[in-house]
This record gives sequence, structure tokens and C-alpha cells, in this order.
Amino acid sequence: MKLNLDIKAPSSQEWINAVMSDFDSFLQDHLDCERKASSMAMSFVAKYPDRKEIIPDLIETGIEELEHFQQVYLLMEKRGIPLPHSMGEDPYVKALIKKCHSGREERFLDRLLIASIVETRGAERFKMVADALEDPELKKFYKMLWTSEAKHGHIFVKMALNYFSKDQVYQRLEWWVDQEQEILDGLEIRAALH
Repeated sequence: MKLNLDIKAPSSQEWINAVMSDFDSFLQDHLDCERKASSMAMSFVAKYPDRKEIIPDLIETGIEELEHFQQVYLLMEKRGIPLPHSMGEDPYVKALIKKCHSGREERFLDRLLIASIVETRGAERFKMVADALEDPELKKFYKMLWTSEAKHGHIFVKMALNYFSKDQVYQRLEWWVDQEQEILDGLEIRAALH
């Protein structure tokens, strides 16, 4: 059983060029994305405490994302990159969330599938970063992140399948893949994960 769909189109060469030309800014944004990913996993636990089947995976994902936050922070500290004074909104995630259904169950499904899409895109982009880096330590770090994000992309679809039919999950996921590409195509290219 396939637990996620591939992204519709790969990220552009312009995106990876922007990242490589301002890697310090990319690291600051990456740090913030890991914090938000941890918070998102834990917010599912807080909002849906009755969904006992997925709580262990959500907690594990939240901890893993927080560990990634710590690893990026240590990397930044080693490179003398300061923490940003404020963490801005992610226009990519904000645009995805705006397209969510409003009913409790429909929104629950949408938020799980958005998490899957975001993690899958993150995996694709971390692989591009790993491939573009020359520093062996950084290359290894981003390869590890790439495999971790790909796993998370699968986990959120698996969670959805606990509560919704395969047809419903995959039809809606296919719709989200189209929406994600449309949103990504409309965003300004910057040295950021999204």
C-alpha cells in the first residue's frame, strides 16, 4: 500500500541556487521549520486526544522534529549564525492551510495530508541541498534529514488511513498535490525551505 503520493514537480534550479548563495539564511529558516513541525505534531495530540491510535506516532514525530531543531541550532552556533529575533510566517504553509475544509473531520483529514505534503516536499528539498553541498559533514546531515522527512510524509498518510477510507484519503491527497504545486509555483524564490 502506497502511503503518500509523489510531489507533482521537482523544485527548481533557481531555488537551490538561492539556498546555496545564502546558506546562513536558509539555516535560520530551516531551524524555524523544525520548531514548527514539532509544534504541529504536538498540536494534533492536544486537539485530538481521542485519536489514541496515532498519538504515539505524533509524539515520536514531535520529539524527532525537536531533535532536528537542536541539531540545526548546534550547526548554526558552530558557524556563528545567530538565532533570528523573530520567526516569520511561512507563506507556503499559510497558503496550504487557507485551503483546508472547515468541518472538524474534514479539517482533521486535510491537516494530516498537508503535513504529509510538507514533509514530502521537505524531503525532496533536503536531498537537493545534500547533493549541492560539498562539506562532508553537512552533506551527511542533510542526507539524514532527507530520509527522516520522507518517513514523516508516509506516517501522516498512514495516520489518516486509521480514520478515513483509502478512496477518500487518496482522492483528497491527489487534490492536495495539485494545490501544493500551484502554491509553490506562485511563491517568491528565497533562501528558505519553502
